[in-house]
Amino acid sequence: MLGLKPHIALSFTKKLLPFSDAASTDLPLGQLLRLSLFQISVGMATVLLLGTLNRVMIVELGVPATIVALMVAIPVLIAPFRAALGFKSDNYRSAIGWKRIPFIWFGSLWQMGGLAIMPFALIVLSGEQTIGPMWAGEVLAGLAFLMTGIGLHMTQTAGLALASDRAPKDKRPRVVALLYVMFLVGMGLSALVIGYLLRDFSNLRLIRVVQGAALFGFIINLIAMWRQESVNPMSKPERAAPYPLFKEAWRDFISVSNNARLIMVVFIGTLAFNMQDVLLEPYGGQVLKLNVSETTLLTVAWATGALMGLGIAAQRLNKGIDPSNLMNFGVLVGFVAFTCVIFASPILSVVLFFIGTFLIGLGAGLFSVSTLIAAMNLPLSGKSGRGLALGAWGAAQATGAGLAIAIGGATRDIVNAFALNDSLGASLNNEATGYLFVYHIELALLVVTLVILSPLIKSARNKEIKSNQKSAGIRIADFPM
Repeated sequence: MLGLKPHIALSFTKKLLPFSDAASTDLPLGQLLRLSLFQISVGMATVLLLGTLNRVMIVELGVPATIVALMVAIPVLIAPFRAALGFKSDNYRSAIGWKRIPFIWFGSLWQMGGLAIMPFALIVLSGEQTIGPMWAGEVLAGLAFLMTGIGLHMTQTAGLALASDRAPKDKRPRVVALLYVMFLVGMGLSALVIGYLLRDFSNLRLIRVVQGAALFGFIINLIAMWRQESVNPMSKPERAAPYPLFKEAWRDFISVSNNARLIMVVFIGTLAFNMQDVLLEPYGGQVLKLNVSETTLLTVAWATGALMGLGIAAQRLNKGIDPSNLMNFGVLVGFVAFTCVIFASPILSVVLFFIGTFLIGLGAGLFSVSTLIAAMNLPLSGKSGRGLALGAWGAAQATGAGLAIAIGGATRDIVNAFALNDSLGASLNNEATGYLFVYHIELALLVVTLVILSPLIKSARNKEIKSNQKSAGIRIADFPM
């Protein structure tokens, strides 16, 4: 590097690389970055399911928003099984000793298969079919979303658990933070590329783009898991030993103080931040008259805000702030974000709408990263393992997102049905009414999140006070008077 000595060049390069301090002897930086590629494929699939495809179905293909919301919610309604997947990968026994790799492998196959049949299913769902029953579109589309969702959950849960296995205990939060960054990078880059490729929309182009994404995701997952888990053959008696029961492990997990409360905070907070997922791009298209490429840029704005939130979270955590305080800050940012999105409609401000979208990403990023780090640091006892903790976090987050999508889409359709028939008055007789109603519900859910979160914040403050008292030693004011 420009004549520098090797060790100086290496040190200089590591200082420039984000999260270079997450690397360790057990998990070098090169292997860590390669492992993180599975998050790129998961981010790409998430953009397709929650962003591009729901806009295409509603605007270009003319599918009702309720059906779209139900289809998009299918992959997330199976999210409660993430805890079971994490527990299964904790205790899986194979002849060659692998625990996590088999789950990443089959998850990659499910994800690729679901995306491969997705465009044909959506075309049939839109009504362009000549033979077959009328319900074929709904069944095929539901199957495609289900397969993609299974693969997405299996890959991400096992991948996070594998990263936790390989990283030393003191490096785990940083490793998971890096994986979250890669997820956001995957979303942002995929949104840009897919939006560019679909700027001139046609059914044939849709097939090429989605199936190309399916193949690309499978290839990078293969690269990610290559030689990430050592071969450690197990004997037949070891594989035949009784497995621990999931219900016992789950009982041990939720019996620990504040574990159940954190999972509830994750669920309600995710519900609050994600009801707009299926509506944000259609809102921009129908109310603010943005085209496909412009509404796809909303995902870029959201991902940029989330990345900034991650940077703020990393800086504050390095200074010793408790994750619960970051969750609180993320919720407060969410209040400002949804207020901006709401006011963008009456004044028809695209700039305010993009600012609100950016702030939604910022608040959601702060909230998600802080809850993920809190889950990584959860105290475990009995038969519960790290895979179960991460699976429980993922299950709460994904289930909240799935229900939010279904409720958001259905609520928008129901409210608009009344509004456009003058049932709510002439002032509300427009397409923005249903969207705005959903955004107000999200504001209310953020209040509920703060109420549930407050005991965690209080507990963190009590620990900080006790720690300060211990570090201060015995003072004159501590003696009885």
